Amino acid sequence: MARTPDALVAATADHGLPERYTERSGVDRAALDEALSVAIDRVDDTLDEFYDRFPSPSSRDLVYDATDNMDGWTASFWTGLCWLAYEVTGKRRFRDAAETQLETFERRLNEGNVDTHDLGFLYTLSAVAGHRLSGNERYRSMALSAADLLADRFLEAPGLIQAWGDHEATEESWERGRMIVDTMMNLPLLFWASEETGDPRYAAIAETHARTTAQHIVRPDGSTYHTFKCDVENGTPIGGDTAQGYDADSCWSRGQAWAIYGYAIAGDYADEGAYARLSATLANYYLSHLEDDSVPRWDFDAPAEQDHRDTSAAAIAACGLDELARQLPLADDRVRGYRNAARTTLGSLAENYSTVGTDSNGLLTDGAYDVANGDYDECCIWGDYFYVEGLVRATEHWSRYW
Repeated sequence: MARTPDALVAATADHGLPERYTERSGVDRAALDEALSVAIDRVDDTLDEFYDRFPSPSSRDLVYDATDNMDGWTASFWTGLCWLAYEVTGKRRFRDAAETQLETFERRLNEGNVDTHDLGFLYTLSAVAGHRLSGNERYRSMALSAADLLADRFLEAPGLIQAWGDHEATEESWERGRMIVDTMMNLPLLFWASEETGDPRYAAIAETHARTTAQHIVRPDGSTYHTFKCDVENGTPIGGDTAQGYDADSCWSRGQAWAIYGYAIAGDYADEGAYARLSATLANYYLSHLEDDSVPRWDFDAPAEQDHRDTSAAAIAACGLDELARQLPLADDRVRGYRNAARTTLGSLAENYSTVGTDSNGLLTDGAYDVANGDYDECCIWGDYFYVEGLVRATEHWSRYW
């Protein structure tokens, strides 16, 4: 029997908020304002190159190639950057670019790859954001179509959204019945769909998946598996594994960051305080294992000779920590600590990992897409997006797209 959210939180060890984040961050508002201005200028500089196309998931020698959006999971992060730039500056050219890109997202629903849990990433930062900012019903319809496709991936017996592969396949495979921690950030599309339509089915699927993730992907020590497989027929847990972390039992830092942010948002949509408390437990594990400059190694358990940082994980975590601070009760002593941690992270990214002074068309160096395949020490487009979202959160009055 599935445990309640409160029981899941009670079963997870909490490392506590590290003392260094209880003191006021030394990063001032002016530095973050400047970092945001620099980032928006870089987006502006590359807008013509990617006006109706999309940066590759990660760069080569800090330069993104141009791609289409009929496959893969990362195109929406560029569109999300365009929407953020439009909100910050009011410049119509950013909005025009985002709306031009939405034509490709519309085609993808009929012609491209939609057999993935990443529909949440793809259509939240493109169509949901577009509908929130413009009121265009066409974008709402696109997002609801994507939500239907995502909901179709839900497997009743194990109570999860299958991440990859054909969710209707009957033959056994590595993908069948496998969920991944990243999906916590795809659930907002389903929560949004319930709010838009009044149909509780979408939110029910999202909440069930969140509980299943807490039960199987969150470990008793507050770390997370990257992936976990269950029997499709009877829901029996089979075990955890990794696709991009060091090994099955390690803690991949980007996955931990997805979970921090995902549970903070789920707590808001579901009005479930236990999810915010679980996000805090996950955040404390993350913060307790950070390097001195508040940017994590790509995997907290990787050997010393694989000492690669992942600025994309740091940027996601900064947004998640800020969201967590918003979801906890104001009287909670940890609220200030999580805000301090978010601000300190953003300050370190701006000071130590910016592409300023290089020929890059990205924003952050030292992103780690897939270390096992040699894809690290580059810009990652989702890292660039969350970096700017974090800066907007820290300096603007902003309503999230998620």
